[in-house]
Amino acid sequence: MRDVGHLEELEEATALAEALRPALHRLYRQLRRESDDPSISPLQALLLVAIMRQPGIGVAELARLEKLRGPTISGHIKSMEQAGFVARTGADPEDRRRSGLIATEKGQALIRTMKQRRTDWLAFELVKLSPEARAAIRAAIGPLGDIGQ
Repeated sequence: MRDVGHLEELEEATALAEALRPALHRLYRQLRRESDDPSISPLQALLLVAIMRQPGIGVAELARLEKLRGPTISGHIKSMEQAGFVARTGADPEDRRRSGLIATEKGQALIRTMKQRRTDWLAFELVKLSPEARAAIRAAIGPLGDIGQ
C-alpha cells in the first residue's frame, strides 16, 4: 500500500508544481522588471551580488560558482570595473596571477537600490491582497524556502 500512497503524493506534488511554477515565474519576471537598471545587466547584477557575498573572490572561482566560462565572466568583470561597480584587490601573495574582486561603494549602492525597488513593488502589491491572503503567503514562506535545500 505504501507504493500507492507514494504515487498519490507524487501526483499531488506534480500538480502543485505545475500550478506554482507559472505564478513564481510571473512574479520573478515582474521583480526583475522593477529593478532593471540600464547601467548593469541582470547577469552583472548577479555577479555583483556574488562578489558582495564573498569579497576577494577570484574570477575563476566566481566562474565556477556561477557555472559560467572564465572568458564570459572576465568580459563582464572588465565592464563592471570600467563602470566603477567592482575593483580588484592586490595580488594574492601565494599566486601573483590571482587578484580578488570586491564590490565598490557604487556597486553596493546599486544593489541596495535594486533590492529596495523590488521590495517596494512587492509591498505595494501585497497590500492590495486581503489579510487572509497575506497570511497564507506568510505561512508559505518557510516551506518555499526549504525547496532545493
